[in-house]
Amino acid sequence: MPHTHHSSFELISVSVALICVALIYLRGGGRIRWMRLDRIEGWRAASFLIGLFVIWISVASPLAALDHELLTAHMIQHLLLMTFAAPLIWLGAPGKLLLEGLPKRVVQSVIIPLGRCALVRQVGKALAHPAVCWLGATATLVAWHIPFVFMIALHSAMWHGIEHASFLVTGLLFWWPVIGSWSMGLRKPEWSILLYLFFATLPCDILSGFLVFCDRVVYPVYLSSSRPFGLSPLQDQEYAAALMWTCVTVVYLIPGTIIAARLLSPNSSRQPWILPDAQATTVPRPAEQSMEVV
Repeated sequence: MPHTHHSSFELISVSVALICVALIYLRGGGRIRWMRLDRIEGWRAASFLIGLFVIWISVASPLAALDHELLTAHMIQHLLLMTFAAPLIWLGAPGKLLLEGLPKRVVQSVIIPLGRCALVRQVGKALAHPAVCWLGATATLVAWHIPFVFMIALHSAMWHGIEHASFLVTGLLFWWPVIGSWSMGLRKPEWSILLYLFFATLPCDILSGFLVFCDRVVYPVYLSSSRPFGLSPLQDQEYAAALMWTCVTVVYLIPGTIIAARLLSPNSSRQPWILPDAQATTVPRPAEQSMEVV
């Protein structure tokens, strides 16, 4: 039988970890504001904190208790981590603020030496390549929806945690070329990002189409569910697929439209991207850039 609940220790651990990250971020913002090193817009902090809250909803809220009963709940978790939390966190420009919020001893003894390490910089550069970001997100999406792998995650709390972590990490990688690098003022948007977003919708379309039109339940574990909300397993599967297709299409369309509008604007060469304060954001030092990518 699949695990039917998340232990209190797991839920508390996740909650405490997210609170610590939020406090480090806010401490960094306070230090920057006090030292007048930069101008940090309030909406950035709100975006980052909302992103953390979305992660909490996905993995530590009552929603997490439904993932073994409803495929739709399981799909919502994946979408929250990869499609909503990840871009919200990048919009918060977290790199500089988290570095400023950490104790100086940690930054000087751990973060900066890692950032100066040639191997770490090479790995960071490789991971930041759009092809790697796209392939990582696509591979994660496809792999975890293979029935055999899906069942492993539902039967093991450890693998379920690894599944959630992989969706968040590859979600952050995926959104880095779209939002992350430009939110830090490191590069300008390119037309290729529109193709990047378009091709990213294809695996989701294929998977959701398969789940919608398949005349059988793909994941047998849901055949023995308690059928919350009166949904049959096949209806649940169809709703989960429709939710994936709708959310991915709408969410990817938003940055695609904004990027296209900016690139078509006569002043595109002088305008920052979607972030109005991008020009006011201090470009991180090389070590910070490397760690931001990683």
